[in-house]
Amino acid sequence: MLEYKEKIIFLEQELASESLNYADSFKTDILIFIDEFNSENPVLGFLNDLSSFDEITLWIERLTSRIVLKFDDENESINDFIYDYIVLG
Repeated sequence: MLEYKEKIIFLEQELASESLNYADSFKTDILIFIDEFNSENPVLGFLNDLSSFDEITLWIERLTSRIVLKFDDENESINDFIYDYIVLG
């Protein structure tokens, strides 16, 4: 089982990694939304439900894919979209 701090570090590293495709380009938006990568940030509470590096990677892939498929920049902001995904899943 990963420590919470390990999860935070891995998430930040994955989001900061080089974009390999269009979906990956939204990692920067997620980085900006989260802002503070420390255990005091309540936005990172979703990491409690993830138990491995693979699950964190999958979470990122699902969010970036959802942005590509469903984000409507004319009717919502990217921050609202990311927030909804984190809170509602």
